[in-house]
Amino acid sequence: MGNLLRKASQSKKKVLINKLIKQGIYKKNEKHLYELTLRELENEYKLIYDRE
Repeated sequence: MGNLLRKASQSKKKVLINKLIKQGIYKKNEKHLYELTLRELENEYKLIYDRE
């Protein structure tokens, strides 16, 4: 079960990273997107897409 959750989390991170990159976002506070947690990526995604 834990392995399944980890894969789902990694998959969601990849999707969010790709969407942010398409918007021209590559870093947040000197950290590359792949270094961020899923929660941080979700928050960044919300900030970008709530503006539109």
